[in-house]
Amino acid sequence: MTDPVRLAKRVAEQFGCSRREAELYIEGGWVTVDGELVEAPFLKVGPQQRIELQPGATAKEIAPVTLLLHKPAELPIDSDNDGPRRALQASEHWADDPSRTEPLQRHLLRHTLLLPLDADASGLSVLSQQREVIRLLGDTRNKLEQEYVVEVSGEAEEGGLALLAKGIGHRGRILPKAKVSWQSENRLRVVVKEPAPGEVRMLCEAIGLRVVASKRIRIGRLSMAKLPVGHWRFLGEHERF
Repeated sequence: MTDPVRLAKRVAEQFGCSRREAELYIEGGWVTVDGELVEAPFLKVGPQQRIELQPGATAKEIAPVTLLLHKPAELPIDSDNDGPRRALQASEHWADDPSRTEPLQRHLLRHTLLLPLDADASGLSVLSQQREVIRLLGDTRNKLEQEYVVEVSGEAEEGGLALLAKGIGHRGRILPKAKVSWQSENRLRVVVKEPAPGEVRMLCEAIGLRVVASKRIRIGRLSMAKLPVGHWRFLGEHERF
C-alpha cells in the first residue's frame, strides 16, 4: 500500500510539470481533489484520490495583496503570526468589493497587521503582504492622519476641545494634538496623527469624558466607506493611503 504524498508532488508527477509549477497551480485555485478545490500544496493525498487540473490552468505567481477589514469591537487582532489569519475568513469577503481580484486562500495567509486598533475599538484595519504598504504604514517619520467617531458619556470640561487641539497632558504623558468636534450630543469626531494604543481614549478622558465606543473610519486618504462590519475587501490598484 502506497503512503500518502504531498499534493504538489502528485500534481508534478501526474501532469509532467516542476514542483514549483505544481504549487502555483494549486495556490492559484486550479486543482481539485475528488472534485473539491484545494489550495494547499502540502496537503497529503492518497493514491486512490482523483486529482484534476482545471481547463485554462496557468502556473502564475500570486501577487501579494493588502486587505481592508472592518474590525468588530469584539474581535481582538494581535500582531503575532496567527492573529491576522484568525481575523480573515474567506466567507467574510465583501460581496460588493470593487476589486476584480478573485479571492484565493493564499490571499488570507502571512499578513502583517498595520496600525492596530485597540481591542475594544472597531473600524478600519489594514493587513498586508505588500512590502511597499508595510514600509509606508510602518514609517514613524511620516505619520498618517486617522479619523475616529467616538461615542462618549459625561460632561466635557469648558474649553476642552480647544485644549486637545493645542496638546494636553494626561496620566503623566503628553498626548498628540487632535482636531475634535461634536457630531451630536454624545458623539465626537476625532482626527489625530497615528495615535499610540489607548491614546484616543485618553484624549477623551483628559477633558472629563468616558469612551463608550470608538470606530476608526479613515486612515490617510483611505476611508472605510460602506464596508460592512466583520467583512474585508482588497485594497484597489489605484487606491492610496
